[in-house]
Amino acid sequence: QVQLVESGGGLVQPGGSLRLSCAASGHIFKVNYMGWFRQAPGNQRELVATIASGGSTIYADSVKGRFTISRDNAKNTVYLQMNSLKPDDTAVYYCNADVVAWVNYGGTDYWGKGTLVTVSS
Repeated sequence: QVQLVESGGGLVQPGGSLRLSCAASGHIFKVNYMGWFRQAPGNQRELVATIASGGSTIYADSVKGRFTISRDNAKNTVYLQMNSLKPDDTAVYYCNADVVAWVNYGGTDYWGKGTLVTVSS
């Protein structure tokens, strides 16, 4: 069984920064893409950023230039550096990853339980 565990959420003032981390653990052969999604109250879950195993990235327009996604393949960990935070960034942030548990098997989609980010003065 594979688990994704997020950390780094909390309360921050507008204009501030936070860094989220998400570590994948369990029986892992390789991790394909990793990413972050978020869900604000009353809204649907939306993509924030993803990063492929080779390092290519995709960002939502709303976070381009402010957020940076990165990963450490040796640690099966993905990070989200969030700068210039706005109240609209308030949401539960979920880690997502496509994990191959065994060689010659396909990938399985996993989600973390989420970490709350609140941007408020």
